[in-house]
Amino acid sequence: MAKTRTVYICNACGAESLQWFGKCEACQAYGTLEEQMLAPSNPTGAARGGWQSNNRGENRGNVAPKPRISVPFNDIREEEQARFPSGYGELDRVLGGGVVPGSLVLIGGDPGIGKSTLLLQTANQLSQSLPRILYVSAEESGQQIKLRASRLGVAEASSVTEAKEAETNGKNGKRKATKKTPQIDGGANLFILPETDLEEILRELESLQPQVAIIDSIQTLYFAALTSAPGSVAQVRECTSALMQVAKRDNITLFIVGHVTKEGAIAGPRVLEHLVDTVLYFEGDRYASHRLLRSVKNRFGPTHEIGIFEMAEHGLVEVANPSELFLGNRDEFAPGTATVVACEGTRPLVVELQALVSPTSYSSPRRSTTGVDYSRLQQILAVLEKRVGIPLSKLDAYVASAGGLGVEEPAADLGVAIAIVASFRDRIVDPRTVLIGEVGLGGQVRLVSQMELRLKEAAKLGFKRAIVPKGQSFADDIGLEIIPVAKVIDAIIAAIPPQQKFGEEMPDFSPEETDDENF
Repeated sequence: MAKTRTVYICNACGAESLQWFGKCEACQAYGTLEEQMLAPSNPTGAARGGWQSNNRGENRGNVAPKPRISVPFNDIREEEQARFPSGYGELDRVLGGGVVPGSLVLIGGDPGIGKSTLLLQTANQLSQSLPRILYVSAEESGQQIKLRASRLGVAEASSVTEAKEAETNGKNGKRKATKKTPQIDGGANLFILPETDLEEILRELESLQPQVAIIDSIQTLYFAALTSAPGSVAQVRECTSALMQVAKRDNITLFIVGHVTKEGAIAGPRVLEHLVDTVLYFEGDRYASHRLLRSVKNRFGPTHEIGIFEMAEHGLVEVANPSELFLGNRDEFAPGTATVVACEGTRPLVVELQALVSPTSYSSPRRSTTGVDYSRLQQILAVLEKRVGIPLSKLDAYVASAGGLGVEEPAADLGVAIAIVASFRDRIVDPRTVLIGEVGLGGQVRLVSQMELRLKEAAKLGFKRAIVPKGQSFADDIGLEIIPVAKVIDAIIAAIPPQQKFGEEMPDFSPEETDDENF
């Protein structure tokens, strides 16, 4: 008879070990291994029903093979996936065009970034068109949600009350609370359930049968049959699996909030992201006004799409024109500033990049970035020193994007290089020029994707010129003066027109070409 097996599972990363260690070998975290008992497994075919008995060593003759329960691919009918709007166009964009019934959506983000605010506003919008929306709050009471809803202006649309019953056992003095049954006054369709017990939540889902349910958050739920603490690997895995089974069976759309680690990844086992259909990250600086909703996994639509919100007085508001949010004041000229067009999924964003080059006070110069990849900055600095001849190895270099937007794609390399050179020479880049291109190690400017989409966005915002890689294909009627360049030095000559140094009389920027002597 097989015996039970003991394993030790890390509650930080989900790695398994056959013996206990003080430190997890996978994530290097201390004191995170927890003991768990695994049920015995029987690998023999006979113990699994004897499915091998009819096929072992038998001569089937001329009998043609046929499937038992599988279906030919050509026999599967293609059906259009029905979607319904969430009430927010930016959220629908990230989800791939709307909410898919019966899907599981996992939303992660830093504490205080606005996950609960976004989902409460979304629940309010959905309750205007759907009959039953359930908001399961495992971290806040009903009164706390009501206060937050009043601040966001949600309370005017739905009045939420909660019926509580409690009885006191006079023998032992313990207070025993019965199940909390939320009710809605005035015919509102938004139901609130402050609960952490998984079994109670599953009963409510089966009884209420909501079209959409929101779980805030998965790390605070617990399954009483498990001895581990809420938030552990076993609890998160079992709670998510149980919720997924109910959602798929009853066609309930689930929005699940997940905590993140200090590295920015969603806490809990990696299987949490594999179980759900869509994984969204809510990003942004809590001290800035804008928030980015980014898709990193989507079984029903494209990935790497972003939605942009702004934190206003009454909650999150959609940003109609995101490019204006990441553009500085183009009426004020400043050295070391360049404009690029970055693409997030299918959305082009015009972003202003700022660079500052100054003499260092230390033996090793400082390199600092905000919104720009640090390794890309190091590579561009090396190319400018080796291929262009600008001595940057003894200078501090600081590069930042306006609004703190993360510009990670290589198409922004040329803008970073031009901004650094403009700051080094104390010159001003033509504010009506956008720069698009990837910088190679040999100093060449490489081709990038979605060039026509980027140029149309720049033309829509009033830009006049675009410096692009030589050989790039696009339509002829873009509405911009296109300057193709093959080398970084050519882009520098074209981007920085002849002018006085910063502080003297500013020139009237003209689109005429410059020569090498002006550089």
